[in-house]
Amino acid sequence: MDYIQSIIIAVVEGLTEFIPISSTGHMIIAEKMLNVPDNDFTKMFTVAIQLGAILAVVVLYYKKFFNFKNLSFYYKLIIGVIPALALGFLLADKIDELLESTTTVAVALLGGGVILLFIDNFFKDPKVHDEKEISFSKSFIIGIWQCLAMVPGVSRSAASIIGGMQQKLSRHAAAEFSFFLAVPTMLAATCYKLLKFYKTSGGFSSQEIKLLALGNLVAFIVALLAIRFFIHFLQKHGFRVWGIYRIVLGVVLLILLQKGIIAR
Repeated sequence: MDYIQSIIIAVVEGLTEFIPISSTGHMIIAEKMLNVPDNDFTKMFTVAIQLGAILAVVVLYYKKFFNFKNLSFYYKLIIGVIPALALGFLLADKIDELLESTTTVAVALLGGGVILLFIDNFFKDPKVHDEKEISFSKSFIIGIWQCLAMVPGVSRSAASIIGGMQQKLSRHAAAEFSFFLAVPTMLAATCYKLLKFYKTSGGFSSQEIKLLALGNLVAFIVALLAIRFFIHFLQKHGFRVWGIYRIVLGVVLLILLQKGIIAR
């Protein structure tokens, strides 16, 4: 992987992490199109730079994350991240296998797109409009929904937002809690990937450290812009446009795969 490839992949990550179209799926597509080497560093890189994008949430919502008087906020995040930690640990090798499959991404994009076309009609009567109204049990259930995103192409934000709406959260509240829950989730995933790579590779080269630092910085900057855009767009237009986008992209990917233009 070179610097240009790392920047492009990081831009893709920053743009797509908080939009329900699957950042992991888009990064896999970008890697295939850029002919990025399929090795342990690349797999680790696509997970690790998500932390840069997630840190944008901490900056934009710093009053939430650094309000130590509201301990229930931290408890909800801890409870919400438990399912992903448990399942991620148990299925780590299987998840790594799926990260190599463009076919899985295409099918997941297509199926998720169909769901997003109708999701606004499923949950029309929200009862929860603010994080303070979210119970611990709702946090845990949303965390279970988030686990669906371990399949590349599903989208962590889509899974957790839909889970939130299923738990009677408004679109805005569900989107924000999805952002909050992403912080401990991606922090844990990044630390695990970094430690695993360090142990198997015997450390990081100076080039790898520079690529990781650059990727996280670019993802962070791009995500700062993308978060505000998504919240505004979601409140005004809902999920339908993202459903259409996913379906179109999924179909295009399947065609490219069938013709052998993109590797499976």
